[in-house]
Amino acid sequence: MSGSTVEHPKVVTQEEWIKARKELLVKEKQLTRQRDAVAQERQQLPWVRVDKNYTFETPSGKKTLTDLFAGKSQLAIYHFMFGPDWEQGCPSCSLLVDHMDNLAIHLAQRDVRLMLASHAPLAKIDPFKKRMGWKLPWVSSADSDFNFDFGVSVTKEDAAKENVYNYQLMKFPSEERPGMSIFYKNAQGQIFHTYSIYGRGLEDFMAVYAILDRVPKGRDEAALSHGMAWVRHHDRYPESNIVGVQTAKG
Repeated sequence: MSGSTVEHPKVVTQEEWIKARKELLVKEKQLTRQRDAVAQERQQLPWVRVDKNYTFETPSGKKTLTDLFAGKSQLAIYHFMFGPDWEQGCPSCSLLVDHMDNLAIHLAQRDVRLMLASHAPLAKIDPFKKRMGWKLPWVSSADSDFNFDFGVSVTKEDAAKENVYNYQLMKFPSEERPGMSIFYKNAQGQIFHTYSIYGRGLEDFMAVYAILDRVPKGRDEAALSHGMAWVRHHDRYPESNIVGVQTAKG
């Protein structure tokens, strides 16, 4: 792929390029304003009170959903695709977490705790987390209905059928699905589900696509079996040992 060519529109003078760039900038600013408006609408969505007592397996023992807030009033949980019988976590989810792993300290300053949750047991999560070199807190939801209730897991039998994912009936090629759910805890200790996002909505958390969308070849995924077929765990690219990626093997 590195040797492929780019079919560019045309070559122009600097003055012509500036004119075309300014015309595109008008549309980019419109998109920015629209994104700001949608963000305000998102924050005004109604909430649903969470009354079920979800429990999670953590390195420090069993914890409830309330415990996961750890002193914050806002909790963002990324539903990382990692099934109970899987040997490793999803490569695409791993790409996303590569972007998020250093965000927790910054989000904490805005009263947000960021963490991961997966259907796999902690005995599988912990070695994979160590291999990937991540610091984000990561819990197992294997002993509760959490994944099922928030639309990111179905049974193996149901995986072959259409299920509701991303608020619509569809077939998904796995019993585990990606997503992020947001929760709020008030001063009385009541917990509310305020937002969830799935599918391509999760691209907002991946700066790699923001950059690819700005280079001449774009995402360059048209010839692939599916959009993210090129993605590997960061320690499994051929260049990993060149660019200094730290792995469990050193």
